[in-house]
Amino acid sequence: MSGEFSHIFEGVEDPRRSNATRHDLHEMLMIALLCTLCGGEGCCDMALFGRSKEPFLRKFMRLEHGIPSHDAFSDLFKALDPVSFQQVMQRLVERFAGELEGVVAIDGKCLRRSFCRASGKSPLHLVQAFCSQSSLVLGQIAVDEKSNEITALPKLLELLDIKGWIVTADAMHTQRDSAKAICSKGADYVLALKGNPPLGHVNMPCRAAGNAL
Repeated sequence: MSGEFSHIFEGVEDPRRSNATRHDLHEMLMIALLCTLCGGEGCCDMALFGRSKEPFLRKFMRLEHGIPSHDAFSDLFKALDPVSFQQVMQRLVERFAGELEGVVAIDGKCLRRSFCRASGKSPLHLVQAFCSQSSLVLGQIAVDEKSNEITALPKLLELLDIKGWIVTADAMHTQRDSAKAICSKGADYVLALKGNPPLGHVNMPCRAAGNAL
């Protein structure tokens, strides 16, 4: 496996016990990443993708013990530290997005089937930044159960380098604080406006260059 290949997942520690590490961590993560880029949605898809693309994968992977099973993928992702993994994925996305420009759409969605009736757990609510030019999610952040998308927006923007971009969002984010957060990143904004906001919302801030929309 090349040094560049391993460098992609630098910072992700293997959470598995020593007796459960038959498959290389970086190889499993790369299979999972490639599967997801091809439209895969779960651990079963990852195992199926690995088996169907094994000759191709062996061109740059050792796969000493063959393709991991869906249980192996499931056990890995259950134990993986989500914070460090998110940081690695964010770094990878930034490399893809480095040469992009244009419009980034901010939107919030509930993750399908993420609720748990037995424990009374609410669905996972995410706020995402979507690049329309490349159909790429540049970043996402979970909304705190006691908060909403408005407070999550500045936290999401902290993860992104969007200088010179145009940020769009729905009427929920037509707030002075949201506009200031966007302008502080050197971006412009297009925010939806309903017919019933307080008059003061019309006087929205713009960034120093005076090019805000």
